[in-house]
Amino acid sequence: MIIGIPKEIKKDEFRVGMTPAGVLEMVKAGHSVYVEKSAGVGSGFDDSLYANAGAVIWENADDIYGGADIIIKVKEPIEVEYNRLKEGQILFTYLHLAADKRLTEVLCAKKITSLAYETLRVGRRLPLLEPMSEIAGRMATLFGAVHLGRYNGGSGRLLGGAVGVERNRVVVLGAGVAGKSAADAAAGLGAEVMMLDINIERLTYLRDVMPANVTMLYSTHDTILNSIKDADLVIGTVLVAGAKAPKLVTRDMLTHMKKGSVLVDVSIDQGGCFESSYPTTHSEPTFSVGEIVHYCVANMPGMYPRTSTVALTNATLPYALKIASTPLDILLKDEMYLSALNTFGGDVTNEAVAIAHSISYKAFV
Repeated sequence: MIIGIPKEIKKDEFRVGMTPAGVLEMVKAGHSVYVEKSAGVGSGFDDSLYANAGAVIWENADDIYGGADIIIKVKEPIEVEYNRLKEGQILFTYLHLAADKRLTEVLCAKKITSLAYETLRVGRRLPLLEPMSEIAGRMATLFGAVHLGRYNGGSGRLLGGAVGVERNRVVVLGAGVAGKSAADAAAGLGAEVMMLDINIERLTYLRDVMPANVTMLYSTHDTILNSIKDADLVIGTVLVAGAKAPKLVTRDMLTHMKKGSVLVDVSIDQGGCFESSYPTTHSEPTFSVGEIVHYCVANMPGMYPRTSTVALTNATLPYALKIASTPLDILLKDEMYLSALNTFGGDVTNEAVAIAHSISYKAFV
């Protein structure tokens, strides 16, 4: 197989689909790897490292897409990349199709076999989402704390407070990998942390392993409303695999919050879990609604591309090797890889994506 690694061109995105170490493993397995010139520079990997690993360096993205059987990326293709996709190609990347009807239509029109990192399931885990969720969760607390600063429009409260000053409240919606990571960071800074989820089993586990300043609550509309009234920072990490995120905090609920509070929407890639959210970038990360600061960067781990690229390749490489080495009709008999399949042969094969866009769904047979 010929594997193509194009340069990411989404705004403020510096990650790359594979490290030189990952390329070396693909080459050792007998595959050819095409890497676009400067694709890894943002993550600290120059072209010579890829060339030494056995990759062929191509000058432009058209050559990568035109020659590759499999495209491995980090982020979903954006509009200027649509025409580069080759009919029947395999695309392995984060897709978040429930939040992007146009891309869904393009992938179907081009009969792309799209395998999404975020829907690949192993038991109850989403192993290709976990490394980025961990990074985004930590970032949510750190950048939420920064934007509580008065000069950023926040209330001027230091997360964790100081001696003789009351602790701040952090509310984390969702107790998955990102939620736990965010709560860990907030607890470490000394904040009063409240985690909300509907999974009692998960809450019970976290109660036993989290610090004493983290409280577990079952998530209902009333619990969310009562929790955010006194919150300084609210972090939304809710995930329904493949589907749009539920809107847990409505615009009306913002009127009950303290002025200068901060919302961080980690779920924004899946449409966001705050009704008032819309995607932002690292260059312009925030906006305010009723004096409530919103941080809704759609590619948060892109802020730390070296760490993120290495962590992502560590997670995706075994699956990429399997995809490249196995005929599709055999590969997709495996429920694990079938769970990653979002489009195939012109059809949407992920039911949650089809429901999100009110389009037809066809199970892969």
